[in-house]
This record gives sequence, C-alpha cells and structure tokens, in this order.
Amino acid sequence: MIRICQITFFLTFFNLIFAQTEYIYVLGNVQDAGLPHIGCQHKFCKEKFSEFEEYFTTSIAVVDPVEKKYILFEASPDIPYQLNYLEKEIFNEFLLPESIFITHAHIGHYTGLMYFGREALGAKNLIIKVLPKMSNFLKTNGPWSQLVDINNIKIQNLSFGSKTNELRNITVTPIQVPHRDEYSETAGFIIEGRNKKALFIPDIDKWEKWDKNLKQLVYEFDYLLLDATFYDSKEINRDISEIPHPLVTETINLLDDLSPEHKNKVYFIHMNHTNLMLDPSSELTKLVVDKGFNITRLGLKLSL
Repeated sequence: MIRICQITFFLTFFNLIFAQTEYIYVLGNVQDAGLPHIGCQHKFCKEKFSEFEEYFTTSIAVVDPVEKKYILFEASPDIPYQLNYLEKEIFNEFLLPESIFITHAHIGHYTGLMYFGREALGAKNLIIKVLPKMSNFLKTNGPWSQLVDINNIKIQNLSFGSKTNELRNITVTPIQVPHRDEYSETAGFIIEGRNKKALFIPDIDKWEKWDKNLKQLVYEFDYLLLDATFYDSKEINRDISEIPHPLVTETINLLDDLSPEHKNKVYFIHMNHTNLMLDPSSELTKLVVDKGFNITRLGLKLSL
C-alpha cells in the first residue's frame, strides 16, 4: 500500500512539473518608435499621450514557469517597463533574463541595452546573443562598446542555422531574412519547445525577397509571429518603398486560401503607430480577426 502511494505521489509530481511547459509571453507589439509616437498627430496617438494604457515596442519572452527563468527576444527602448511587467504579472520579483537574443541593429530592437549600463542597472555579464555583424557593431561603437568593456553585457555570437539550447526544453535557431542591413545582418528566430514550434519575424522587407515560402512555413510551425508594420500602402505620407515591409494586406492575400486551422497560426506583430490593428476595438482589428488571423497583444501566452 505504501509503495502504491509513493508511486502515485511521484507520478503526480512528475505530471505537475512537466505539465508546466515553457511559453512565449508577448511584451510588446509596436514598431520601433513605440506608441505614442514622437510628433504623431494621428487621433489614436494623441489619445495615448493622455492615457496610461500599456503599449510597448515589440519584444517577446520565453518563460520557464518551473525554474522561474526566461530568455528575451529584443532589447527594446521600453525594456524597463517590460521587465517590470514580467515582475508584476509573472514572477513577483525582478529577474534578469538568462540571455537576450537580438534580431538586428534598428532602434526598437537593441537600444534598450543602454539600461544595463553603469548609468542605470549596472548589470554584470548579461548574455547577449547576436549574429557576427551585430556583435562587431556593439563592440566597436559607443556607447554599446562600453557595456562590453566594463562587463555589463557579454556578447555570444550566433550563426545562421545553428541551434542553441536554452532553459530546460527550448532550442533557438537564427535564420536570415532580407531587411535594411545598414549596420548588421537581420535574423528571424525559430523557437522550439517540447511540444510546439514558433517562428518570430518582426522585420522583413518583402516575402518575395526571401528564399523561403511563407505559405509552406505555415504548415511547418504552430505559431508565426509576423511583421505587420503597415496594414496597407495608404497608411503613411512617405515613399513606402524607402521602408519596405510586407503589407498586412499582402500577407493576408498570400495566405487567404489556407484552412481556418492554419490561418489561426498567424499572429501579427510589430505594428506602426498608424496601423489601427493596434486598437483592439477598431474596425481594422475586426476585419483581420474575421479573416481568421490573430493580432498579438501585451500578455499573450503561447504554450511551447
């Protein structure tokens, strides 16, 4: 009888531990310059200057709820708020990430590193995982080089296509995507857990410039967090060819003949301040959701 109770206890404990899988936790969904956006005269922006809603620049965490650890993707300018949000909503204490993966050298993706320097947190050897050109950019340009020199951060180089083991059950693989690579290459990340696999591509020029087939990738992944900077070409008063991204209309048209099950794998992220998909109550949000796609929101959890 005692032996049966012991076995039952250990099985229950085993199931309890392993039922708590790692998960993606969305910490922001806005394009690099955030919301509210500097100088923005758009009604939606002006409302956000006078409100205290939480709209953060694009970033995701992968959380291990058992070990109380996480890895971070992107060091955004909103990182003080984002780490505070993790403390408040998930950990009940301030925890630094085990490591930070950075896609490329545009302002919304790496400038949050400044908060780990001597003027702010004064971190010690926080691991930053980047591709070689991004590594060289951080090591040879101030003020980022100071973070390296005084050991606030420790750079670890990644290679396209090479998998790294993270947390208990997570692997991360960087893949190259076409983008405006003025200072670094640009990565997307494959994030694999014990049960599910995600693709994180917050920035890319156009799907047709990529050497991969997006529609085929939808079949291969459980979640695809995809660049949704602009809904359509009428959104801004600039030559949109200077800042190419796959328009949401283009992505929807490309994937329109997929089954509802496969469309439901797509989560739009990295939206410009002019993109009213940011507003959960907008007609544009309703249109995108009615077509079978998802829009990332702060606090969204996706189990891995």
